[in-house]
Amino acid sequence: MSFLKRTYDSIFGAGEAAVTVPPLDGALLPNDALDQAELVATATAADNLVRDGERCFFSSGAELFRLDLMDGATPAGRFDAPISALAADGKGPLAIGLSGKGLVIRGGQHEGRRLSGLSEADAACITAIAFDGPDKLFLAVGSSRNRPEDWARDLMERNHLGSVWQVDLATGAARRIADKLGWPAGLLVRRGAGLVVSEAWRHRLIALDDKGRHTVLLDNLPAYPSRLQAGEGGLWLSLFAPRRQLIEFVLREPAFRRKMLKEIDPAHWMAPALSSGKSFLEPLQGGSVKQLGVLKPWAPSRSYGLLVRLNEAFLPEASFHSRADGARHGITSSLAIGGRVLVTSKGGGAVLSIAADDNRREVA
Repeated sequence: MSFLKRTYDSIFGAGEAAVTVPPLDGALLPNDALDQAELVATATAADNLVRDGERCFFSSGAELFRLDLMDGATPAGRFDAPISALAADGKGPLAIGLSGKGLVIRGGQHEGRRLSGLSEADAACITAIAFDGPDKLFLAVGSSRNRPEDWARDLMERNHLGSVWQVDLATGAARRIADKLGWPAGLLVRRGAGLVVSEAWRHRLIALDDKGRHTVLLDNLPAYPSRLQAGEGGLWLSLFAPRRQLIEFVLREPAFRRKMLKEIDPAHWMAPALSSGKSFLEPLQGGSVKQLGVLKPWAPSRSYGLLVRLNEAFLPEASFHSRADGARHGITSSLAIGGRVLVTSKGGGAVLSIAADDNRREVA
């Protein structure tokens, strides 16, 4: 049946063969909330916000920073590879995913333990981590072919080589609970509700049970979802890059994509990006061409900033944007704390702060 559906979709341009993109409408109406947000800290490729008790941390490349709302960021460690994922259990230990290097535990009774139960290819691309008690955690592996920084290549190759694992920190044993996922980029452990996974390349949130069976919670998102965080005001979903009709069209042209990947610099691919507009060599996208030196906020840029607040039914309630003419794109993580929500703009190199109970509407 799946073969017949793919054949039908390819003939009629339906399902995964469609090039349509859902509009930013309803609770997702565009605004300038992220560009107006308070700047807490600046750091190149800021990512992976977590809270360990009273301490907050985030990453910037291979560096780990401690974040203070009053004093900004202070260095807390440096590793031998870029930090691709970060998680805290709230009682001291940090689980740190390193691009190409696997997982290491810092602090607590499992101090220094490295992951041994995954293959080298899987361990090289840890995209999200979530603790499930002090001795167990869940890992999301974006792809068994590419590393975390090569996410655009993975999308352009149309891979679905991601997986989710459960790891016993006491023994190092790892059990795969789901595979053939399209770049799982966020995890959320919900008691009695299964494990929630953001599946970026399929633009959706799914819930996994302990046997790997999935239920779709939210589908057909207008951007690629990243990390999930439960906190004050609801559930917070970061979306790191926008979907565009032209990119959806390119994804359905294998000969063009193969030639592009082989011959063009990755910075200039017709692909989503964490930031854009910095080089005249970037591909033009119709309405995003500047008119009289002005880039319109509604132009279809390759990058965008989007954070969405969901209710308990995983339906969008409010959204916070940095539009095409904004500078705070590539939203990858968030952290609700004390009536505020901290947000990392990886494309903008910034940690931002917004009010958790803000309900934005479109700004002209």
